[in-house]
Amino acid sequence: MKRSTGFLRNGLAAILLLPVWVGAAPVVVLTASGPITPASADFIERGMQHGAVEGTPLVVLQLDTPGGLDTSMRQIIRAILASPVPVAVFVAPSGARAASAGTYILYASHIAAMAPGTNLGAATPIQIGGPPEFEPEPETKPKSAPRPTETPSDESGKKLSKDEKGSAKSASSRKAIHDAAAYIRALAQMRDRNAEWAELAVKEAVSLSAVDALKLKVIDYVATDVADLLKQVHGRQVTILGEKIILDTAFAEVRIVEPDWRTRLLAIITDPSVAYVLMLIGIYGLFFEFSNPGFVFPGVAGGICLLIAMYAFQLLPVSYAGLALILLGISFMVAEAFLPSFGTLGIGGVVAFVVGSLMLIDSDMPGYGIPWPLIASVALVSVLFLVLVVGMALKARHHPIVSGREELIGAEGEILEDIVDEGMIRVHGELWSARSAQHLFRGQKVRVVGMEGLVLIVTSTEK
Repeated sequence: MKRSTGFLRNGLAAILLLPVWVGAAPVVVLTASGPITPASADFIERGMQHGAVEGTPLVVLQLDTPGGLDTSMRQIIRAILASPVPVAVFVAPSGARAASAGTYILYASHIAAMAPGTNLGAATPIQIGGPPEFEPEPETKPKSAPRPTETPSDESGKKLSKDEKGSAKSASSRKAIHDAAAYIRALAQMRDRNAEWAELAVKEAVSLSAVDALKLKVIDYVATDVADLLKQVHGRQVTILGEKIILDTAFAEVRIVEPDWRTRLLAIITDPSVAYVLMLIGIYGLFFEFSNPGFVFPGVAGGICLLIAMYAFQLLPVSYAGLALILLGISFMVAEAFLPSFGTLGIGGVVAFVVGSLMLIDSDMPGYGIPWPLIASVALVSVLFLVLVVGMALKARHHPIVSGREELIGAEGEILEDIVDEGMIRVHGELWSARSAQHLFRGQKVRVVGMEGLVLIVTSTEK
């Protein structure tokens, strides 16, 4: 009887657990490859939100990035810290990296993992417009694979004292370095990871391989793929918003989420070069429409392009000084066609336009600005376009008037009935009431010399 009772109890427990295994939500895998941009940040944030709604036991962010924008990186980190489900950052596949911004994101995750043959680090902030103002001290031994016996805290303190003595080239660079170091140290302390090495990654731009990162407790696991990672993290305890939970991923299904149309579209329009060209198309389209009212298409296309560009710019790190210089440069080039400045306004406009284009994207991400060839090409096209459009507008001003009140004065017509005081005449195929101080006869040719309301004042063309 006791054996039967135990069997029934175990069978009942198995039946109760069965719906959990069958109906459990799959593990969501978000693939992020390339620079960390507003598009990738939006994709990752929405992916984590959807995973939380579906009740997924784990969100895996498969990462391969050379770095990215600071604002987008912090948006992703805020989403991870506020996520109601665990987030694992997995640097994969083999050959991938989590450099610069990727290192911060990995440190913020609940679970950090790397595939064999991957690396992370080189998290020093880079100044826009050239090489970093902060120059790391020369190293006497490689930091890419430090030995476990090393004492990074001592080495870090030594370097910090040198920084304080003035090894940095500018105060702004030192502030950026220390701010980034404090930020990644806070993340390391929150996740109980190696904070000393994290500071070295910021201050000295050092890197680590997957194996060395595991030895120094920078990451939690080295896994060959997502399936291997899920097996290793099964049963791990993580803290989510102050609550401790145990992961159950041994038999979890995997659902890979690729970037959707919204992410792809956002990636296109938030490319600095694309946003830059859209803005110029919008400005020139509206300028052409205002110069030649009635074409409609330039105004409609220009308005749409300008709105899309403004939406992209509010997601990008834009320098408003650069934007103001671009608008000032275009204004100078337009004014050159109307004012006799002998090229002064035109040259100044081109200079302001080029300088503003270089300053437009205020980013510390290498290669994320507007390339020189594009700026030079657009500047040349802008000059030619404005000269053409303004020239057409000036030429249109000198054309003879072909309609309206002004065109009627001086026009010739024919009397349709005898006019003693007022009668009808034909001018340009149109019938008009006419008045004359002379006695005019039907068929006689007359010339319009004035207009009172809708009545023409005419006189005979005969001497």
